[in-house]
Amino acid sequence: MTDTSITTRTGPLPVYLARPTTTGPWPAVIVIHDALGMSNDLRRQADWLAGSGYLAVAPDLYRGGHKLRCMFAAIRDIRARRGRTLDDIDTVRTWLADRADCAGPIGIIGFCMGGGFVLLLAPTHRYSAASVNYGTAGKDVLSLDYLSGTCPIIGSYGAKDRGNRGTAQRLERLLTDLGVDHDIKEYPDAGHSFLNDHAPADAPAVFVMLAKLTGSTFHDPSAADARRRITDFFDLHLKQAPR
Repeated sequence: MTDTSITTRTGPLPVYLARPTTTGPWPAVIVIHDALGMSNDLRRQADWLAGSGYLAVAPDLYRGGHKLRCMFAAIRDIRARRGRTLDDIDTVRTWLADRADCAGPIGIIGFCMGGGFVLLLAPTHRYSAASVNYGTAGKDVLSLDYLSGTCPIIGSYGAKDRGNRGTAQRLERLLTDLGVDHDIKEYPDAGHSFLNDHAPADAPAVFVMLAKLTGSTFHDPSAADARRRITDFFDLHLKQAPR
């Protein structure tokens, strides 16, 4: 596990790289952070995936900048479907694909805001599987037209997530109609961000307030089940994928 950086057209992009302890090469997963950016929780997510046999890289899409300002810039990129944030993710994917320790198949996983980026990128034919965790996007993205041709998707949502009411059910219907392999589950006892266990030092006061308003809190039983489902889904679509 190491902190390093990737060269982009607009400067160095800090990333956290977690490698399995087994002999490579390995399939790879890009880990997209939530609104808090690079955090101890994000590193733990990458470590968990590395422990499951994946070359995991978590980019700091805020590049160490002011969290709130960078969050609004990233949200603008989601709405516009273009911008530095999406360019950075694409650069990370190219960097992974060129590595000798990458076996070929590349997946992507995102949390909250990061899940929104995953929904945008799943139909781009650049990924073999995608994990969307309480991520949402505009109605035009959650549509048959936009998701047509998407890679397999596993989605995890909390029933107590007030900002995502109906999202899991809508995504389930769309992927079923499209005939895309998927696993969508809504956890009855979980709210928003139930997979993210942030330390207080990683969360500025404004984010703590937003978390209380949205019912965002870590829920261990739901998180444990979601991690199991995600690794099973990635194992099927990344480890067993043609190379």
